[in-house]
Amino acid sequence: MIRTGVYPWMPPLPAIPGNEMVGVVESLGPGRHGLKVGQRVLVSSRELTRRGGCYAEKICVPAEALFVLPSSVDPLAAASMGNYQLAMGMLFDSGSPAPRSIVVQAAAGGVGIALVQTAAAHGIEVIAVAGSEAKCAYAREAGAHHVHRRGSGDLREAVLAITAGRGVDMVFDHVGGPGFVPQLDLLAARGTLLSYNVLQGIPEENLVAALRKRLDRSVAVRCYSVHVLDHEPARRRELMQGAIDLLADGRIRPPAPRCFALREAVEAHRLLATPDLLGKIVLVP
Repeated sequence: MIRTGVYPWMPPLPAIPGNEMVGVVESLGPGRHGLKVGQRVLVSSRELTRRGGCYAEKICVPAEALFVLPSSVDPLAAASMGNYQLAMGMLFDSGSPAPRSIVVQAAAGGVGIALVQTAAAHGIEVIAVAGSEAKCAYAREAGAHHVHRRGSGDLREAVLAITAGRGVDMVFDHVGGPGFVPQLDLLAARGTLLSYNVLQGIPEENLVAALRKRLDRSVAVRCYSVHVLDHEPARRRELMQGAIDLLADGRIRPPAPRCFALREAVEAHRLLATPDLLGKIVLVP
């Protein structure tokens, strides 16, 4: 989104993209900051004054922006922690009650897999929706309790069958478009349909009218972005640390990413634009 100039929080141009970096501390400035040279750390540009900057061999950041990583943590797995931080926020900091059951659309993507694993690690029943047999298998291996291949049957019937007619507490959608509003019928009473992107555009339906048609269940729609934490840095860091702790404890297992050399960033971005991508892409200097 930064590359194409459509990110709502664009950094000043010219800009270096890349929101996460994992590496080791090479040198420290003056002052007491509790860090040591050689420590493995995570940089998230969500902790910096501007987004991006991580497509690089080295980066200079404030010491307080870093997250120290346990030595046992795989650096390639740690590079996915931004997605898991977002998943933690959507599941437990969106303003909706902590769910007992969820539907995750596009469950084989980077954020989708993070939602699947984070929810499962907290004892939440996960119904994953994906577009191919390979993606369904990928989501199942990641920890989804139930998997539904998009187009293979009526999703609503499948969700109601799995939940004994109750529906789920939350549905996570980043597609929008014409398929958005029908997902309200997957929800249990007081459930929430959470939108975190609209890749197919804003739904054309009158959402208030759609919600009022379902007054007997009082369902809700919420739009969520991690930028809601821009003025809550302590909570933002707490969510990231929570994700790192899950990784260190072995309660989440980010799938092995696709790795490219840093000089191959153009090829990595071409892959991003294809429907066949599974999981995270990492650039390695």
